[in-house]
Amino acid sequence: MCNLYSIDIGQQAIRDIAKAMRDITGNMPSLPGMFPDYFAPIVRNAPDGVRELTMARWGMPSPAFAIGGKKTDPGVTNIRNGSSGHWRRWLGVPNRCVVPFTSFAEIDLQRDGSRSAAWFALDQSRPLAFFAGVWTRWTSVRKVKEGETTNDVFAFLTTEPNAVVAPIHKGDAGDSHQTRTDRALDERAYRRRPCTATPAAG
Repeated sequence: MCNLYSIDIGQQAIRDIAKAMRDITGNMPSLPGMFPDYFAPIVRNAPDGVRELTMARWGMPSPAFAIGGKKTDPGVTNIRNGSSGHWRRWLGVPNRCVVPFTSFAEIDLQRDGSRSAAWFALDQSRPLAFFAGVWTRWTSVRKVKEGETTNDVFAFLTTEPNAVVAPIHKGDAGDSHQTRTDRALDERAYRRRPCTATPAAG
């Protein structure tokens, strides 16, 4: 499960590859560390039908059982069980998005119990790639100090990790698309495959 990734590339490159016709992100800086519940760029088909690059908050609404009696819901960052009724409502074309990244990290648990980040990318040059994802507009309390807010939120769709990522994290790996964003946004069915990642120098 990825809870840290980097976007070390300009928004023009994202617009070009994803064929985004509208950009409402403003002057987007380099984003070397994206964490859960932060705003990050996504490319989606907007309600008016225009493909747009926009900012959304990382973390889809949690299932009721995960919230329990909690007062806040920071959201779910990685979705694995697409057959769950909770997630199925957002798997259709209107809620699909792709999430740009240049590298992502998994927690590498050391023998002494310490933890470090193991970074992965498509190759050592860290080219632009995209995670398949879903988004929605949701009203909830994500942080007590904020109170109730309405946000566009997103999460990755995950699948089995490939042979490179699996030794570090035996759970999920992002479903990555480098140039097939049209398919991810337009087709009726997502075909999930492991990210073709390689270790990246820290």
